[in-house]
Order: sequence, then C-alpha cells, then structure tokens
Amino acid sequence: MERGNTKSEILEASLELFSVNGFEAASMSQIADAVGIRKASLYSHFSSKQAILDAIVQDVLEPYKEHSIFANADWENDADKAGGQALTPDGAVQMILGQIRYIIKEPYISRARKMLVIEQFRNPELAKLQTRQNYSDVLQYFTGLMKYLIRQEVLEEDDPEIMAAQLCLPVNVWINLCDREPEREAEVMQLVEKHIRQFFKIYKPKGRK
Repeated sequence: MERGNTKSEILEASLELFSVNGFEAASMSQIADAVGIRKASLYSHFSSKQAILDAIVQDVLEPYKEHSIFANADWENDADKAGGQALTPDGAVQMILGQIRYIIKEPYISRARKMLVIEQFRNPELAKLQTRQNYSDVLQYFTGLMKYLIRQEVLEEDDPEIMAAQLCLPVNVWINLCDREPEREAEVMQLVEKHIRQFFKIYKPKGRK
C-alpha cells in the first residue's frame, strides 16, 4: 500500500488493529483514532468496516498473490527456472530462504497473515483465503518444485506431494513461531536453512556426490 494519503493510512491502521484484535473487536472509532481523523471523515472514505476489510484484501493480499513465487510458479516450463539454467540444490535453498524472509519481514504481509489466523474461524471468506495462502498455494508450489528437481535429477524420485509436505509444512510452523515471537527470527531462519539442506541431503540421488 502506498503511503501519503488518508485512504492508505486508514487501511494501514485498520490492518494493524485487525492483526492484533481481530476484525470483530476493532471499531470504526478505534480506526479513526489510530489514523488521527474524525469518525465522520472515516465514513467519507469507507462506508463500513466491511468495506475497509474488502479494500485490505484487494490492496494487500491480492498483490501478494501476484508477487509470491508460491502462487505463481510454473514448474512445467523448465526454461523459466534459474535464468534458463538448471536449478542446483544450493540455488533452490537460497530461493526458498529468500521467499521465507520476504513473507516474515514484509510488514503488511505479516499483519495480513496474523489477521487471517485470527479470523479464519469466524469469517468463511477469510478462512478460504487462509487455506489458499498458507496451505494450498504453498503445497502446490513445492509439489511442482519437487517434480522439477526430480526431472533434473537433483532429487531422488519419490512421491512429490509427500516430499513437498515434508519440506514445507515444518516451515509453516516456524513462520507461525516468528509471528508470535519475532525476536526469534534469526534462530528460526537457521533452523529453516538446516531443515532444507538436510532434506536435499536425504533425497540426494544415489551415487551423486
């Protein structure tokens, strides 16, 4: 979201409140106070709290889908990978770590993720979004990655969906830990890197050095 105008400030303040207290607990008065405007002025920009939430989904969560490798990878088109070159184990590790750093550190994405965790049991639409962004897209991405690395003989052939789950689902747990305890980010990233490198070691093709 671009800063510098009242509408963006409203969305930013609302997302912060929703990520801490949840959508239902946050009031229009609290949002207005957080922005530093009168409640009447808030209504001149958004007709309701639901309209604010809809704008957050459109302005924050949808753009994330456009930029996230988890939502957009096309592993069937091998020529698009690693600048047209074969993806090495180390290259795959660095690529995955880079995306994990992004989704942990990017403040809007982090707040949106926390909001979805809070709202997933109260809002059916946000529940679907939570499932898609934190499970379906991620598992689909890693399943495609496993198939690609198997074709490239970087990994031993096995069930790619199970391999994907083994690789990515523990990472989701560590990301959630970072959300709760951000001071442990360095520790988490070290664990994630060791986990990914051990995975590549376990599935290294037989006879490959």
